[in-house]
Amino acid sequence: MRIILCGYHWTGCKALELLLEEGHEVYVYTHETENCIADLEGLCMKKNVKYSLDKIEVGNMPFIPDVICSIYYRWMIKQDVIDIVNGKIFNLHPALLPKYRGCSSVTWAMINGEKECGFTYHYIDKGCDTGKIILQKAIKIEDFDTQLTLYNRVMFESMDYFLEALSLVEKGYKGVAQKGEGTKYKRGCPMEGRIEDSMDDGMKERFIRAMCYPPYPAAQYHEQEVRTYKELKDLFAGGGVK
Repeated sequence: MRIILCGYHWTGCKALELLLEEGHEVYVYTHETENCIADLEGLCMKKNVKYSLDKIEVGNMPFIPDVICSIYYRWMIKQDVIDIVNGKIFNLHPALLPKYRGCSSVTWAMINGEKECGFTYHYIDKGCDTGKIILQKAIKIEDFDTQLTLYNRVMFESMDYFLEALSLVEKGYKGVAQKGEGTKYKRGCPMEGRIEDSMDDGMKERFIRAMCYPPYPAAQYHEQEVRTYKELKDLFAGGGVK
């Protein structure tokens, strides 16, 4: 097939490798990256895959693809792009839609004390993470998970299902409408990464773990870095809260 991959981060890199292994012709839209994030642009250069750092638009597409895949792509895709492939365009979202649409889905699931999270492959429509579900899978949130471990567990497993989702889309599977009440959080660090006194002890402990994603900052309490719940308790026990 001729496929356009809109991707970023290591999941975007893995999707490209899987597509190339299957023998597809691929063109990539991606973003510039920091050195702490897997470089899809660099991988395209290594693999001699043509790519663009521009936002995908009908006017800059190199060909009309059979399918468009969005894997950690950071821009909303316009309706005319959706239409040009007759709706054969899908996205990977790290949540059990319709819950936790939008950004920081794994982080908020941890903070809110959910017992599980997961991932959803869904069709892209005009809304934000509102398209019909192609497939989804639940993953248990462990009491010891940090944001880093949970996010990587979710995304590693999600890539095991990438080619299955692609096949369903290519064969014309219509998907299943999302059911239940949707939730959504805006882009940005929850509560600016600050532990609030109004949180109960359980939420404080979960929040600290949910902020653990090096090299990004740890949780903060009264301008002090808190990396573990024990450190927070030691602050109070030692009178070190400023």
